[in-house]
Amino acid sequence: MATWETLIIPPSVWNADHMREACQKRDVAGILRAVQRGTGASQTQLAMATGILQGRISEILRGTRTVTAFEVFERIADGLAMPDETRVLLGLAPVHPSGLDHLGPIGRAEMLAAYRSQADATPEIRQAASTAQRIDILAVRGLGIIGMNDSLLRATVAQNRPVFRALLLDPDSAAARRRAAEVGESHESFASGVSLCVARLRELREQTGAQVEVYFYDMLPTWRVLALDDVQFVSAFGEEHEGHTSPMYKIAASAHGALHRGFRRFTDELRAQSRQVI
Repeated sequence: MATWETLIIPPSVWNADHMREACQKRDVAGILRAVQRGTGASQTQLAMATGILQGRISEILRGTRTVTAFEVFERIADGLAMPDETRVLLGLAPVHPSGLDHLGPIGRAEMLAAYRSQADATPEIRQAASTAQRIDILAVRGLGIIGMNDSLLRATVAQNRPVFRALLLDPDSAAARRRAAEVGESHESFASGVSLCVARLRELREQTGAQVEVYFYDMLPTWRVLALDDVQFVSAFGEEHEGHTSPMYKIAASAHGALHRGFRRFTDELRAQSRQVI
């Protein structure tokens, strides 16, 4: 049972399936209801813990107010002392200073940070890219990453000329047609975006001498990976969102961690099975 002074939320509440699902969906009403069920907390206690007016807590629980502001997600997570694993599900960075230590005593944490979207991770991505000697990307069209003048990594690759390898979706594949339908585009429009990125990468190589390789894969896009030397920024493609709009995670190599090693193996094997076009 919650106390009036401090809202004590046991681990079982955070680990419950309905809580994890609510966090993944950013369903604040679902999160608050799960806390109420697990602790007996009143709306007033939730308001006191989160610093949100009781009237607004009531509106959220009734479904007449929707939370979309990042700072409100942070306030709720902080006020409820949300554990790092649950914060990451919600799309927030972990509080643990060395990352999300999901490995416990057996090894260094490999998930260093979580971001609401690529926009929040952009400063760290560009900083890591500025010193990277090797950059590997797994994307769909890649225009926002490398294809346009103001894209995420183009200026860095042009200036520093690291080894740059891109895995892009084969515009002539059945997977490209399916992805085009998912994002509401014609196949012709979708495929032209991939072709434009390839042309721009060819220009980049010819104009700057950058070491550029491009490969076409033909499976439905799931993961979006920016690997800058040994640091990976990973997000996912879904039926209703693009990779740059989904939560993004910063992952580093760790002696006992599976994520970094798994994504590296996946991208290396995909490249080995793909068709090189540049």
